[in-house]
Amino acid sequence: MRLSFSPEDEAFRADFRAFIDAHCPPEALAGRDFMGGDDTDVDGVMALPDWAVEWQATMFDHGWMIPAYGPEFGGRNATPTQTLIYQEELAAQGIPRSLHFGGYAIVGPSLLEFGNESQRAMAPAAIRGDSVWCVGMSEPNAGSDLASLSTRAVLDGDSFIVSGQKVWTSYAMIAEKCFCYVRTDSEAQKHKGISVLIIDLDSPGIEIRPLRHITGAAEFAEVFFTDVVVPRENLVGEMNNGWRITMGSLAHERGGLWVEGVSACQRALDDIVDLICRRGLDRDPVVRRRVAELYSQVRALRALGYKGFAGFAQGSSAPEHSYMKVAAAEMRQTLYTLGMDLQGADLASFDALRAEESGRWQGAMFSSLAGTIGGGTSEIQRNVVAQRVLGLPKG
Repeated sequence: MRLSFSPEDEAFRADFRAFIDAHCPPEALAGRDFMGGDDTDVDGVMALPDWAVEWQATMFDHGWMIPAYGPEFGGRNATPTQTLIYQEELAAQGIPRSLHFGGYAIVGPSLLEFGNESQRAMAPAAIRGDSVWCVGMSEPNAGSDLASLSTRAVLDGDSFIVSGQKVWTSYAMIAEKCFCYVRTDSEAQKHKGISVLIIDLDSPGIEIRPLRHITGAAEFAEVFFTDVVVPRENLVGEMNNGWRITMGSLAHERGGLWVEGVSACQRALDDIVDLICRRGLDRDPVVRRRVAELYSQVRALRALGYKGFAGFAQGSSAPEHSYMKVAAAEMRQTLYTLGMDLQGADLASFDALRAEESGRWQGAMFSSLAGTIGGGTSEIQRNVVAQRVLGLPKG
């Protein structure tokens, strides 16, 4: 399949490349497969480095943060095709728009779509990175099955009283506000009793406990709410209609992830070829056959992503993207494992003198295991594909 773009779209691509050449900081060009420990403070708590904060603001100010939006929200009224070009250009070089994903990809768009006038006014700061948000979705007993959440919000006059716990909450340690999904009607069906509240994290009754990796870094946190008073005006959208916001939030989160996933696979595959050549394995017929198979699979994933995008751009749903999330996450594990295997006995080493690229393949493989969990587990995505694509009944 060969794609072609209009002269206007190619001009859009050229403008974006020129912007990257002129403004992109070297740290953003690192093309990392996983978040390393250089984004932590002295206590190991995940932070937002200065270069990332400045880069996000620069993207916003030049209309490149969310190109489909208007200039007042960090965009330039780009078309769906131009947005795809933008995502592919970023992904091909491994350049992040931001390290504060929740703010620009979930909170900002959700406030614009569902918020009242005062809440919509908060969106530009969330998208630009001037305010730091966390998203209160996952709980100990409600991960990918988000409708099972149990954090309660009881309406008492002009305030909600919130009690419960969130977990795996990215950037809660440094966030100012939480975009929090709560249960406001315990008698309703679980999808119909959910609401969304904006909660100031300096409110009395909130305790935040960092969750540390085995490396000592803390990217996530547990957040405990004990009789936290939240003004009723902080309700986003209609009460007990939060599931609609939930679906919108997850759609914003996943909309471009397939591009990033497939491009990461392509980068890894290209680097595997370099690794093979360095190690003198380029004449090995078994290795050559394996790489050829992987190239075919990555190409097929990209073609399927374009098919889903075509439907999405025309206003229909894109269930292909649920499969893409599964396939790209598992393909990355396959590629990083192959990168380790090609090192022979050195695969167990992170030592810069022995391991290829200072242990890049080892670190990427271990970190990629989380890719089948975050943003909806592979099991949940397979259920979506089974029901919405294959038409199978619920179990």
